[in-house]
Amino acid sequence: MWPTESWPAAGERWRRAEEMGFETAWVYDHVAWRGSTPWFDAYATLAAAAVVTERIRLGTLVTSANFRHPVPTAHAARTVDDISGGRLTLGIGAGGIARTSDAGILGGPEWSPRERAERFAEWTDLLDRLLRGPETTFEGVHYSAREVVTAPGCVQRPRPPFAIAATGPRGMRLAARQGALWVTTGRWQEPAAMYETVRTEIAGLEEACAAEGRDPAELRRMLLTEPAGPGLESPAAFEDLAGRYAELGITDIAVHWPRPGTGDGPDLTALAEIARRRTG
Repeated sequence: MWPTESWPAAGERWRRAEEMGFETAWVYDHVAWRGSTPWFDAYATLAAAAVVTERIRLGTLVTSANFRHPVPTAHAARTVDDISGGRLTLGIGAGGIARTSDAGILGGPEWSPRERAERFAEWTDLLDRLLRGPETTFEGVHYSAREVVTAPGCVQRPRPPFAIAATGPRGMRLAARQGALWVTTGRWQEPAAMYETVRTEIAGLEEACAAEGRDPAELRRMLLTEPAGPGLESPAAFEDLAGRYAELGITDIAVHWPRPGTGDGPDLTALAEIARRRTG
């Protein structure tokens, strides 16, 4: 779902997604994305969406440390989990490296790939502790928290599930350790190359699960498709795409809601038929 429309027009989109039978409606968490404005806050959007829906799960795809500290992030997440009656899935990732993906917008030195991975691991550890509560004090290399009271905790126990976007070895081990869902884009490339990328990534994920003592079957795996990528031009094309990736072990596929005037996302009629076929 694109956080680019003012309410209540945006609310109609969220209601429609629920009516169409989708399991989860996700929203990108950025200040702006690829120069698009307006771009509204993800957690405020999810709180509003929680009020106009009843069944569909709601999630960020993804929140990162690029501009969010774990303490206010946990506070916002607990609030959305409460308003939604326990329907929040917290999608998290290390964050993009480009300014258009919010990298560096808070100022300070640029993060090296190693530092970004270290920050994400520490950020996730602190976020996990904050959501579990009831009080957290934490002193890390990059993040800290002092006597943060989060009692009585979240509606979902011990906390909302994490959907972790990660493709590197350290991130995959983090997903194996703390994730309920692993997320990949396959690097949004030519279809054959993307398929092989996902194949390789899943092999790495299963190695990470083995290293962490996690049964790989317990971890769901989601492919986030490109806004105007192949496989979305018709319900038949989507069924072919979903079938091929299911063979690799992908359990969930996220598609973009149509964004008028941009070419982002499938035709709404095709999307409705895709949803009908997938939900029965």
